[in-house]
Amino acid sequence: MIDALKNLFNSKPPTDYKKLLQEGAIIVDVRTKGEYAGGHIKNSKNIPLDTLEKQLSQLKDKTQPIITCCASGMRSGSAKRLLESKGYTNVYNGGGWASLNNKI
Repeated sequence: MIDALKNLFNSKPPTDYKKLLQEGAIIVDVRTKGEYAGGHIKNSKNIPLDTLEKQLSQLKDKTQPIITCCASGMRSGSAKRLLESKGYTNVYNGGGWASLNNKI
């Protein structure tokens, strides 16, 4: 329902996450290590939100597409804003990891 409302009021097309991955995007899961251990997207990188700023060296290319995800989309949104504030230019909030996994 919420996605349908977003699509109604959002003028830009939905993000094609599958295409981004084909073009070299990486998925950064910002949940805790325990949450990540309970299930995650194959080949995603786990960098918990509270340590993300200290671990930016793991994300060397500031132009590489980065898709952030978490449990619901809140922390991944915060991660997107943090990365953009540090000069990353191609960041997408993928929302909840399970939902994102279904889109790829």
